[in-house]
Amino acid sequence: MSVNIQLEWTPNPSTLKYVVDTQLLPRGAMNFTTRELATERSPLASRLFDIKGVLAVMLGTNFVTVTKGDEGEWDELNDGVMLTLDQHLSANEVVVKPEVLAEMAAKAITGGSDMEVRIREILDNEIRPAVAQDGGDITLDRVENGSVYLHMQGSCAGCPSSTATLRMGIETRLREAIPEIVEVVAV
Repeated sequence: MSVNIQLEWTPNPSTLKYVVDTQLLPRGAMNFTTRELATERSPLASRLFDIKGVLAVMLGTNFVTVTKGDEGEWDELNDGVMLTLDQHLSANEVVVKPEVLAEMAAKAITGGSDMEVRIREILDNEIRPAVAQDGGDITLDRVENGSVYLHMQGSCAGCPSSTATLRMGIETRLREAIPEIVEVVAV
């Protein structure tokens, strides 16, 4: 049984998004920027790192974003990603190790300050779904003295338009809802 995979371009010229008809994660996203981290946490991401040119992999709920480095050619990389996704998902192999999924679920229910909870609500309900459409993800790192530090992942990391998205979209929305916010910074 073959899985349906749709290739989508992203605003980041170094990144492609592969939408699949299979649930990969129950919620959120996981970003892998090293083979070692992928090997520890996700058999699928680990296999994708075996493809020449793959620099980073992000798993979303129903998509995979692959970032290409200087090595390899797009055509070969794309063929390898499509084949790997099809083989892995069609065989119902583990996408993310069960203990890692349990750890993600536990982190999802952690609180934080009132401001952090409000920021996470806006990110989860408004911003993350929008950036996921472009193959990216944004998560809260921390809040310090009114500064909000966000992780830009997937196609958002290194994207030429991510600074504009951060300043004009995300910072504006967060400051509108939470006036105590001074600035939003990518980490």
